Amino acid sequence: MGYTMLRNSADRMIVDRFSLKGAVLTFVRENCEGLRFDKEKAAGEDAEKGVFFGTSLKENEIPYNMQMDLDRLCLENALARFLDSGSKEDAFDVYFCYLEMFVGDYEKTRRMIELLSEFEANGSSLLMKHRDHYSHSVYVFALGLAIYQSNEIYRREYCLHYGFEDSHEAACHYLEFWGLASLFHDIGYPFELPFEQVESYFEVAGDKRAERPFVSYSRLAPITFIGEKVKESLAAIYGGRVFDDTNELFAYILAQKLGNTYSFTEEKMHSVLKKKPIHPEEFGHFMDHAYFSATVLFHKLFDEMKCELKAEHLDALTAILIHNSLYKFDIAHYKEANNIPFKIHFHPLAYMLMLCDELQCWDRTAYGRNSRKELHPLGCRFDFSGNSIDAEYLFDKKEIAKIRNFEEAYGNWVVDRQGREPQLKAYSRMYIKNEDGISGFQEDIERIVDLTDIRLSVQTDLTENIHHGSRSCLSQSNFINLYHFAAALNGRWSAVTDEKELLDSFRRLSLEYKLSNINQAKAFAVYMNEIGCFYTDKDVDFEMVEKFSSDELLAIGVLEHKRWLQEHWNMGWEYGNPDKKERELLRQHKDMIPGLDPNQPEITPEQARINYERLDKAEQDKDTAPMECMLTLLRMYDGLRIYRLK
Repeated sequence: MGYTMLRNSADRMIVDRFSLKGAVLTFVRENCEGLRFDKEKAAGEDAEKGVFFGTSLKENEIPYNMQMDLDRLCLENALARFLDSGSKEDAFDVYFCYLEMFVGDYEKTRRMIELLSEFEANGSSLLMKHRDHYSHSVYVFALGLAIYQSNEIYRREYCLHYGFEDSHEAACHYLEFWGLASLFHDIGYPFELPFEQVESYFEVAGDKRAERPFVSYSRLAPITFIGEKVKESLAAIYGGRVFDDTNELFAYILAQKLGNTYSFTEEKMHSVLKKKPIHPEEFGHFMDHAYFSATVLFHKLFDEMKCELKAEHLDALTAILIHNSLYKFDIAHYKEANNIPFKIHFHPLAYMLMLCDELQCWDRTAYGRNSRKELHPLGCRFDFSGNSIDAEYLFDKKEIAKIRNFEEAYGNWVVDRQGREPQLKAYSRMYIKNEDGISGFQEDIERIVDLTDIRLSVQTDLTENIHHGSRSCLSQSNFINLYHFAAALNGRWSAVTDEKELLDSFRRLSLEYKLSNINQAKAFAVYMNEIGCFYTDKDVDFEMVEKFSSDELLAIGVLEHKRWLQEHWNMGWEYGNPDKKERELLRQHKDMIPGLDPNQPEITPEQARINYERLDKAEQDKDTAPMECMLTLLRMYDGLRIYRLK
């Protein structure tokens, strides 16, 4: 079997290559084949002697490049799952794949992205306006992949900017550095949220921000300083120039890229960056999360984790830095008459981040008090054909009365122009059009980025709840311990109990098996739903579960077996009974379904049940024992208890 042609059910998933999901999967599958391959390692392997450098369940089990291709397939499947569900648990998988593939050990960076999710969920209800930025960032990542895949104009500009002649090399390069820019562009929100909490606490109807108390940040040297080794790397890139901190570095890069077009000097930009976190009163009484996202990420990657620094990393970081208010209000002054919309060739990654960040306004959990009252799109249908972007934002059909009332009120207002213009955010920004037929939502985007060559069309429509049934679990967890749950579940098979040993054992697995353990842990909430149970940290008046009944275990076992079958089917596994030492290489397992139609994308519940019943007791126990283990793990890591509804 050629490992660059892995058979998997994902091959049957691409229906429309110009839809969001279709374009994303086509990009990863067709443009990135051979991603992270190493010819030297491959040359040192000997298949006849069984000498391999790749890791699967164990080290040195498979060819190294086969492992790399399986990693790519893991990312493809993770993106497919997320685009189907939109859930933060599936967003976690995409983050996990990216970090494992391009940054290194997830353990070293997990706090940055998990903190963002948990901080928003727990602290944002104190704000007047705030929506999710965790799943949002993964949607932004996916959007950027889809536009790159489908848009010849952007691809050409990207290749010109970075000097690529080979399209495969360019796509792999884009995946790495676009991933860094998009997935981490909002990790600085834990700095902005406390600022907004204080603003909201003192807010009075009709007052101005300038009249309220505010917070600012000092003693930022620990995250802005640049260590000596990193200074040397930067000097090699920038002709011997020495930068003492990230403010100096970012000011220099932005002045080089944008200074002439937008008429600012390096000194002026340096002054702005120094003041951003310290004097928000000079910036409309707003705190810029993008400043902290770029600054913290630089410190984490290069001073803390000692990653190799390349010029493209700095492009990703400066894209993050200017994706929000710094560009809009301190560089371009985009609402003024002489505004110059941002062009692709100025900075391709920044262009894409600005565009996708604006487009991605659907399926975002509303946390703020006012945000929860507004009408936001549930989903968006995209057509990326013809080097254009046709976006149809989908609003909830159940809100039809609210929508019709607004449309009637707006129609009446247009006739007599009496009183305030009716609004229904965010619906009204897409519904109301100017004399050219352009909505305020689209007009804003066109003032930020130049869409002369890439046509954008924005429309609205109504839909049923597109994620109905995919987020209905009663169980509630703070979600931050998925990684530890997965490590503990994996440790069961090696009888490891020490936490350090658990994590070390987990790190040695391939990405495929790490994700398998993670998805097993995530599935527990679904299984609890199926058997009429749930877990929570709240004090509730229900029967606590100390152990599962035999019927409950049987139901869990069949569900877990179905999950395992689908997971393996998606990763190119099929039925077979080879020697155990060849199982990983041949991608065959005796517990798969014999004779399964290779064109079938989904394992049915009935197929899973029949196959489960043919397994011997020891194999069936592999599906139920980890779930019993979760009873203990939930108490250990999350302080949760499991209850029966009846």
